[in-house]
Amino acid sequence: METGLLQTTLCYIERGGAYLMLHRVKKENDVNRDKWIGIGGKFLPGEDARACVVREALEETGLTLTAPRYRGIVDFFCPPWPAERMHLFSCAEGGYTGDATRLPDCREGVLEWVPVAEVPGLPLWQGDRIFLKLLADGAPFFRLALTYDGDTLVRAVLDGVDMALGI
Repeated sequence: METGLLQTTLCYIERGGAYLMLHRVKKENDVNRDKWIGIGGKFLPGEDARACVVREALEETGLTLTAPRYRGIVDFFCPPWPAERMHLFSCAEGGYTGDATRLPDCREGVLEWVPVAEVPGLPLWQGDRIFLKLLADGAPFFRLALTYDGDTLVRAVLDGVDMALGI
């Protein structure tokens, strides 16, 4: 799957009305520094999106995803960072194995179960608010393109249609 974009995954794992969130506070020179995001990372050679999200979830959380749901594709453009194609997943309670109450220390940040209703109040990328709402609304598979100038979202295109940015 060669697109010229950095290929990544992101997953929102659910438990008891909460998402497992990663507060990115440990890595230097991190585009996500101080933001809260889901679980995921970069494809390894030969991986597809599902294999990547399963591996990343296990590495970061100790949980084995058995039923991740592929929800959408999100392309990010945020110079000077490389363009990125993120494959977005969610995983409902019961769709993973492992001890969700005893999470390992993650090298990229702090893992925390955050009630879904509280997630929008966290320091998030503006575009994350768009796809988190799509997830919450049970939207069918979607394609979203997000363009940033620094930390500011300047354009969002959902399924080929420009969106108003009154987020």
